[in-house]
Amino acid sequence: MVAHMEEHDFNAHAEAILSRIEAALERSVADLDFERVGDQILQIDFADGSRIVVNRHDAAREIWVAARSGGFHYRWQGDCWRDTRNGSELLSTLSDLVSTQAGEPVALL
Repeated sequence: MVAHMEEHDFNAHAEAILSRIEAALERSVADLDFERVGDQILQIDFADGSRIVVNRHDAAREIWVAARSGGFHYRWQGDCWRDTRNGSELLSTLSDLVSTQAGEPVALL
């Protein structure tokens, strides 16, 4: 029963963060496009042809981010998604990554 609760919680938190990122991108005036591919993947495409991919990794219960600068894994800890290596918060780091690839400030917080 505990595994089911963990899966349910993961699904709720993962869907919430992907929806929150989409809403923030929708409000952005940056030159970028984004598309949700099924329930799992959010692709962010930039004018220079680069892309950031944000996806749920259900088996690991993580959110993964692939950007030009590298790959990042995030786990739900307490009240937010935190990088498994350095503890940085997902929306803060993703704002920086999107801003860098867009060439202009983009706030996802």
